[in-house]
Amino acid sequence: MAKDEKKAPTKLSGQIVELAAAEGVVFPPLLLQELHDRLQNLRLEPAELKKVVHEVAARFGKARVDPHESVGIIAAQSIGEPGTQMTLRTFHYAGVAEMNVTLGLPRLIELVDARRVPSTPTMTVYVERKNRTDRDAVERIALQIEVSTIPDVAAIGTVVEELKVVITPQLSLMQGRGVKRADIERALTENLDTRKFRLANGSGSGEGRAFEIYLAEAPAPTGGKAKKEEPDEEMPFKKLLTASEEAKQIRIKGVPGIKRALIKKEKDEYVIYTEGSNLEDVLEIEGVDGDRTTTNSVYEIYKVFGIEAARAALIQETSRTLAEQGLTVDIRHLMLVSDVMTNEGDIRAIGRHGISGKKTSVLARAAFEITAAHLLRAAITGESDELKGVAENIIVGQPITLGTGAVNLVYRPTVAPKTPPQTVEPAPPVEAADQEEPLAPQGT
Repeated sequence: MAKDEKKAPTKLSGQIVELAAAEGVVFPPLLLQELHDRLQNLRLEPAELKKVVHEVAARFGKARVDPHESVGIIAAQSIGEPGTQMTLRTFHYAGVAEMNVTLGLPRLIELVDARRVPSTPTMTVYVERKNRTDRDAVERIALQIEVSTIPDVAAIGTVVEELKVVITPQLSLMQGRGVKRADIERALTENLDTRKFRLANGSGSGEGRAFEIYLAEAPAPTGGKAKKEEPDEEMPFKKLLTASEEAKQIRIKGVPGIKRALIKKEKDEYVIYTEGSNLEDVLEIEGVDGDRTTTNSVYEIYKVFGIEAARAALIQETSRTLAEQGLTVDIRHLMLVSDVMTNEGDIRAIGRHGISGKKTSVLARAAFEITAAHLLRAAITGESDELKGVAENIIVGQPITLGTGAVNLVYRPTVAPKTPPQTVEPAPPVEAADQEEPLAPQGT
């Protein structure tokens, strides 16, 4: 079937190519394919097809860039000018009122600055096809993603008289997060420093039985006054406070970095939105659709999927950020910026610590920031500037190498064809008058 589908559009594709050639245009393969897909079911007459191809060729010609066009400056202006109309506020994300995410100008700035950690990292987690419509299955995946700590499922109290920290599991909270008492015990055992603290069972029974944390070197509690008078190098109640704080930070289950996971139904499937991001670990959870799950952290995408995926993420994030503000920017400008940021195999910022600060031209770096330091360093190291860019040519007052300034005109006069030399006969000598016969003056 696939071969038949490829052979079927051959005739129409050939007609489009012929009509485009008559217009003096060669369409790129993707444009040709899209034009074919849109026209194959319309059954146009030859005259109508010719008219459509003529219009597409005209628009394609207008969309092309002229030779030696300053595309970088145009891209910077096309992104920077709409950027002044963007808001500085933070909006709710994707209709989920409980979550905030950075949008507008701050989001655009952190994208072009190539910040490794966004100010509000978030993830959009999709589940596999078999569980997309099953809310219970999606909730189980969300519980595996969301971090659950000791305070989320238990009450933590301190008994100073007995020098112990009491952790009392709360059954309702445990049930909501899918945590059992054995999970809490395992987390405490693995994370508490056994050299300082000792874990024991407390009062109660079953799943609600409490845990007690004692100081490892603490003596049996006796009279309180005698205890206070003993000189102790660190005072036991301070160690007890440390144990309480450590217990509050212990993670029972979930992916590190994911603070919350919220479920929202979109069209005919359930999607998990997270506060926090950890793409690498989330993709390892069974049931997560790795093809569609994404994050707003471009650096994480680069670390997990590579530089090409990071380039695509930069284009998508900048385009979405501008679109959310109602601003329309040609995607080719965004593609150019993303290409420049990623063309060396790493994500570089647009600034003095990235692209602008690593230009080969000394004058271009000096014109951007820290003028004296750049010029002094260049003078000490003996750098030379070939004046190939825009800024350095403007500084020295000569035409920039863009547009007509990028073309050198050379005049070569046409040489007349060589002809054999012709012999020129010398002119006959003029006979001089006889000097013995003086000329008589006229009128005499």
